[in-house]
Amino acid sequence: NYFPWLTIIVFLPISAGSLLFFLPHKGNKLIKWYTICICIFELLLTTYAFCYHFRLDDPLIQLAEDYKWINFFDFYWRLGIDGLSIGPILLTGFITTLVTLAAWPVTRDSRLFHFLMLAMYSGQIGSFSSRDLLLFFIMWEFELIPVYLLLSMWGGKKRLYSATKFILYTAGGSVFLLIGVLGLGLYGSNEPTLNFETLANQSYPVALEIIFYIGFLIALAVKSPIIPLHTWLPDTHGEAHYSTCMLLARILLKMGAYGLVRINMELLPHAHSIFSPWLIIVGTMQIIYAASTSLGQRNLKKRIAYSSVSHMGFIIIGIGSITDTGLNGAILQIISHGFIGAALFFLAGTSYDRMRLVYLDEMGGMAVSIPKIFTMFSILSMASLALPGMSGFVAELIVFFGIITSQKYFLKPKILITFVMAIGMILTPIYSLSMSRQMFYGYKLFNAPSSYFFYSGPRELFVSISIFLP
Repeated sequence: NYFPWLTIIVFLPISAGSLLFFLPHKGNKLIKWYTICICIFELLLTTYAFCYHFRLDDPLIQLAEDYKWINFFDFYWRLGIDGLSIGPILLTGFITTLVTLAAWPVTRDSRLFHFLMLAMYSGQIGSFSSRDLLLFFIMWEFELIPVYLLLSMWGGKKRLYSATKFILYTAGGSVFLLIGVLGLGLYGSNEPTLNFETLANQSYPVALEIIFYIGFLIALAVKSPIIPLHTWLPDTHGEAHYSTCMLLARILLKMGAYGLVRINMELLPHAHSIFSPWLIIVGTMQIIYAASTSLGQRNLKKRIAYSSVSHMGFIIIGIGSITDTGLNGAILQIISHGFIGAALFFLAGTSYDRMRLVYLDEMGGMAVSIPKIFTMFSILSMASLALPGMSGFVAELIVFFGIITSQKYFLKPKILITFVMAIGMILTPIYSLSMSRQMFYGYKLFNAPSSYFFYSGPRELFVSISIFLP
């Protein structure tokens, strides 16, 4: 099968999105429906390609494409997917389609807004399916421009501050990524080798491998985010429009975790085995620290943002456990948290649309006014605190099994780490249940303009139930 499925899937959103600028000025509804149709078509195309042309029993790279790209530099357009990238790609398609529905209230500069979302879509799929280090770097960088514009144009009061902070952190991390990419590509040969397959079979001196590993780790830690390089995330989430928050929470953070597995684990295995105990220690600290900090946040979206940082700790521990079980748990946590984080930000945004309140101590008694949003928010808070029967529980349980069955660590450190992780799982219900209590219970009364104003429409119910079912 030589049909270029992946190239079409990568280019379709941005090329179809560029036609948005030719649609009439006044046609806000037309722009929205056109964007939704592109996203649905893209999702169906991706699902079809993966169902009929991807064999689940084959561990090698599939749907591979390899074209000479720039003759002068010997660069290639290499795409391909395996079991690691198929989940994030489908998650991207599914959530972006729902985000276009969630962004329905956006009317200012509607064409640019929807184009930037489709450009992000292309960049994300490109980075998850690239098999060339330079192509991965270009797709990684391509993300920054749409996010910066979405933040600085459609954000809250401090949007320019948070957008500048976002671009400084992520662009600073990208410098390390570029140095690492060039170092790996140019090591030991006059011709640059940037093919993932070739680099995976190459061996390096241990000291050099450690230097490469640290460089990549810094770049990926900013995006993941791993403490102490996480401080851009709460500010960004606190100011961004909730549809942008959904895109950030479910994909941008996952690109960092994906890069950790794809680059640090696959290409630099010796350094990874040296650093994995430190990764586990940092992941454990992150679970406790972010859960404790989340409890002190007055801003609703910042509280959910810190909960995202806490959940990323489990992914880091799963990657550091160096077991199949732990890695599976980490990938499942990536997908599970993609759903839960996106849904919580969406519900926080829809309640803000009605109440115009963002601080928790000003809220209260909202359960009576918006019962449907209250029900969905309560269920998804349970999923976030890993209630048995929900995806978050399964993912965290598999990470626990991964760390316990790991042959690399002694019994006492494993027991200690598991104990500290368990404390983190106890802190999660405290901040998520207190968030629900402050928002929905109590006796604060609102000057409600009309009963219709508080009613949750079919669009909001459809989006929240669509995310809730998986």
